Amino acid sequence: MKNPNLRIPATATEVNLPKGKQAYFLSDLHLGAPVLPDNRERELLAVRWLEEIRKECGMLFLLGDIFDFWFEYRQAVPKGHVRFLAKICELTDSGIPVHFFTGNHDIWSFGYLERECGVTLHTCNEAFRINGQDFLIGHGDALNPQDKGYMFLYRIFHNRFLQRCFRCLHPDFGIWIANKWSSHSRLGNGRIEADSFRGEASEEIIRFCRRVLTQKHFDYFIFGHRHLPVDFALSPNSRYVNTGDWITYYSFASFDGLTLTLNRQDTSRDSKSDSKDNPGDSPAHARINHVPTASY
Repeated sequence: MKNPNLRIPATATEVNLPKGKQAYFLSDLHLGAPVLPDNRERELLAVRWLEEIRKECGMLFLLGDIFDFWFEYRQAVPKGHVRFLAKICELTDSGIPVHFFTGNHDIWSFGYLERECGVTLHTCNEAFRINGQDFLIGHGDALNPQDKGYMFLYRIFHNRFLQRCFRCLHPDFGIWIANKWSSHSRLGNGRIEADSFRGEASEEIIRFCRRVLTQKHFDYFIFGHRHLPVDFALSPNSRYVNTGDWITYYSFASFDGLTLTLNRQDTSRDSKSDSKDNPGDSPAHARINHVPTASY
């Protein structure tokens, strides 16, 4: 199969944010990761964050690996994540568009999230034109055709016949296999294994962005997957922003129609507390600290 992430979208989805609204970008929560001990706490933090941005949110982009494993059987989905999913339903029910991009851990969505949660599902990079600015948005994996090992796994995981075979397994057994696989992934030993910024020549996503720019201009490239918040100037009028993760950095990006910023959520408050219990708190954006940009 051809890798759709390597193609440049011919058309862009036009979006105009309402006055006072922002677009938010979030990735790599890895909810349910068996090697991480704080899945419930991180889910509650994410739910609290979604509630805090709700009034300002014109649209939300979830850029993949929101779940450490997600597979939709005909009559079952992995248990858990109900607080997060319920909050997403609240957003879509109130008319806020939510765009869900599949990652390399939550590839296998076959309609449930769209029907039950009201999200718009994307399985590869997509172009958006938001308030006149051109964005290329995706998870950020499978962008290096020379990585033969990863591309081999990519073809296996996206193969329709093999997906149907996996669906024939009892969910208990299938999810057990997935959890075992995850234990040997980059989240092994209960910690994130993303290294520091490698430099322009060694960052696969930056190399991909450079190739795209030789054919088509984008003001912003927004990806996840790297587990490292990055704000990198590709040229005077084009930037690559990586949203980081919610394991180590609790970072996200926001676009107010004019400016895109990379931010970190304040995790100092008790995740079980609710903003309604603290009416004196300042607005959500006042509790955000900027993530330093990567040097190059």
